[in-house]
Amino acid sequence: MEKKSDKPSYALCIENRDCEDLEKRKIYQVLYDDEAKLEGYLRVVDESGEDYLYPESYFVFVQLPDEAQDALRLSV
Repeated sequence: MEKKSDKPSYALCIENRDCEDLEKRKIYQVLYDDEAKLEGYLRVVDESGEDYLYPESYFVFVQLPDEAQDALRLSV
């Protein structure tokens, strides 16, 4: 069974080849998606405000202080 993390994850975009809705050097919220992870993808809330799958190699996970996470958190 899937185990969903309570805290959101964040990743820094390091590549955006052929992806108009990603900006290099920008931090994005990553949504838990076990199946996508198994295939080498991350579910990311991009510049469109929607979540889409992108290659995991386009990102580096970052740990942010709670205050920074609060500032970046998207209202659901």
